Amino acid sequence: MIRNYIKIAWRNLRKQRGFAFINIFGLAVGLACCLLITLYVADELSYDRFHAKADRIYRINADIKFGGNDMRMAVSPDPVGPTLKNDYPQVEQFVRLHERGTWLVKQARAATSLREDHITFADSTLFDVFTLPLVSGDPKRALALPNTVVISESAAKRHFGGQDALGKTLIFDNNKAYKVTAVMRDMPTNSHFRSDFFLTMLNDEYPWGQWLSNNHYTYVVLREGVNYKQFEKNFDAVIEKYVGPQALQAIGSTMDQFRKAGNAYRLWLLPITDIHLHSKQQIEFMPAGDIQYVYIFSAVALFILLIACINFMNLATARSANRAKEVGVRKVLGSERQQLIGQFMSESVLMTVLAMVLALIMVVVAIPFFNTIAAKELSAQSLLSPYLLPVLVVLPIAVGLLAGSYPAFFLSSFRPISVLKGGTATRKTNVSLKNVSLRSGLVVFQFMMSVILIVGTIIVYRQITYIQTTNLGFKRDQVLTINDVYGLGKQAETFKQEVMRLPGVVSGSISGYLPTPSSRNDNSMFPEGQIDQRKAVQMQTWGVDHDYIKTLGMQIAQGRDFSREFGSDSTGIILNETAAKLFGGTNILGKRISRFDDPQGKTFKTYTVLGVVKNFHYESLRRNIGALSMVLSPNSGAASFRLSSTNLPALVKQIEAKWKQIAPGQPFSYQFLEDSFDSMYRAEQRIGTIALTFAGLAILIACLGLFGLAAFMAEQRTKEIGVRKVLGASVFSIVGLLSKDFLKLVVIAILIASPIAWYAMSQWLEDFAYKIDIEWWVFALAGLLAISIALLTVSFQSVKAALMNPVKSLRSE
Repeated sequence: MIRNYIKIAWRNLRKQRGFAFINIFGLAVGLACCLLITLYVADELSYDRFHAKADRIYRINADIKFGGNDMRMAVSPDPVGPTLKNDYPQVEQFVRLHERGTWLVKQARAATSLREDHITFADSTLFDVFTLPLVSGDPKRALALPNTVVISESAAKRHFGGQDALGKTLIFDNNKAYKVTAVMRDMPTNSHFRSDFFLTMLNDEYPWGQWLSNNHYTYVVLREGVNYKQFEKNFDAVIEKYVGPQALQAIGSTMDQFRKAGNAYRLWLLPITDIHLHSKQQIEFMPAGDIQYVYIFSAVALFILLIACINFMNLATARSANRAKEVGVRKVLGSERQQLIGQFMSESVLMTVLAMVLALIMVVVAIPFFNTIAAKELSAQSLLSPYLLPVLVVLPIAVGLLAGSYPAFFLSSFRPISVLKGGTATRKTNVSLKNVSLRSGLVVFQFMMSVILIVGTIIVYRQITYIQTTNLGFKRDQVLTINDVYGLGKQAETFKQEVMRLPGVVSGSISGYLPTPSSRNDNSMFPEGQIDQRKAVQMQTWGVDHDYIKTLGMQIAQGRDFSREFGSDSTGIILNETAAKLFGGTNILGKRISRFDDPQGKTFKTYTVLGVVKNFHYESLRRNIGALSMVLSPNSGAASFRLSSTNLPALVKQIEAKWKQIAPGQPFSYQFLEDSFDSMYRAEQRIGTIALTFAGLAILIACLGLFGLAAFMAEQRTKEIGVRKVLGASVFSIVGLLSKDFLKLVVIAILIASPIAWYAMSQWLEDFAYKIDIEWWVFALAGLLAISIALLTVSFQSVKAALMNPVKSLRSE
């Protein structure tokens, strides 16, 4: 029986090639989109699940509200891990990570260093917490001694080629020797942190024991059966016992007084498997994902699949008249309704299986392009994993049954006597009307989803454009940033002066702080002599040189910039407008403010306010501009040069030549400040590109269905069109006659989609402190695009029908 169903189904598909192509191709595109998004979502949900103890690993986060600043940090005080392990038996193990960013690394006897981006200090318990398989070395002893390092296989190949790296020496930062005690496999890409070098924490030059400083990523493993929410309640006691005394010593306030003043200090646990998608903390190891995008893309995959299924149902029910007599004959010859349903379901499943095969080919072809857009390393082979392989088997059957269910039950319900006489095909006269209403509703749903995707894409791109063009408070264009200037040692200033002599270089500055994602240096500052938590201002403090503000194109709102003419400027400070406002705002110039000069809060350093710089964005536009100050301080992290050349590549080569003259063994690494700023919003740019791609595919699938329906309607009204043409109807009037019903449906879809799209995008924009307004013309444009696309699709068939010879039309039977 099944074999017979399949044979007849195959004959019907061959007989109706055009109909079959539209259905199979539309389903294939829908299935391919669904599979690609499934791979994307599966990868996003897999982060950090490769650790054997992933269900028991938690990161300690610190939320602090103090001095006008509300900080939600992924880092915590350095003693919190050891303290929890010592005081609470529920804690099985802990590990701390201290990211040090980029360093220059080379073999002990190598002449040239390599720039390595992922350098991290780690406790010797690293391998007790995380599952990081070693190629060689002992995990228990790898980081137990000073001057030891664990490196990845990739790092070993870069520095030692094919040689065994174990026991060899690497030089970090040009002067620090570390012995390679283990080589680990490269960390998976689906990890919220990655590092090629883990240096022993014993060499981290840090003032340990600081409960008021937050600089370490701390992870704990709780014992089996421990509820982490219940365990979190112990943090109140930890704060009172350990944070309280240091707070009392530093700001003369107990924790109760601290909270009564409107401040807050909170430690809490975040499961490691939630970090990538659910963390909203600052100072993450890497840019985190967003669970909202997982929900959005999952919904998009479902909607695109539904649109493809709707096409099938629309076309199958629309062409029901062509198969009415077939159903009548089969019933007269003794076919049961169940057999007819099985026949039509077989045709549907056969089509979806063929569509799945075509979809898999599409996925294999498209996945490299999708990886480029989504910044992923997905592989089509992942579809064969134990988790996704069942999807490949079940999906075409499920889609086939879903898409074929209504046509099968509808077609099998035809009354044989009526259809063989050419009368009403169904038991009830209003069924055909219901059929038309259903098709209309499905067309509305298709274009409703298409309009929502179009509106979403327009708004995402408008927000990105707003970010790229808004006044940031500094000039980011044509600013060249050269990394790792510390590698020049005492010759850093010489390099700066040499570059300044080149034609096309306007100004230059050396500083480790830039208005892009970079290292932070938060300090609490007080009016001189008033160590009072109510008057404290928590702010970032940047060490800069005399030319920093000029080079970055910032503007002084009050007072003056740093000047070499005043030796006293070494104790001067420049505030941004937010910090100045928190200190009182008026008459701020000349005021003296102090900060702690040692971790214990026993000594202070006092500065005189020289000026106020206009607010500028130094973090993502998702956040409001916080308090910030600048002081003169040597910091050779990076050199920035403002350029005014029409031939930037040639000028960059000249700067590189100066670098190599002064430091021939150091790598020359640079980027433009504009590119660094744009990197903060690459996630949104990727989302916009992916949304645009899938919006286009959704519209394509919807138009395929509309094209098929228009072809069918034109075929059904062939004689009507012929009569109208004989009676003098114009081509334009016939096109309008055939198109207006479809256009009505598209207009209804626009009216329904607009408020839904407005709400969804308003929620998305809530994540940005600085954002665009959603204007009416966005919906008008999306509607116009949808109408234009639908009109072009329908008009092709309408014009074709209108141009047909009426004699031929009237002869057709």
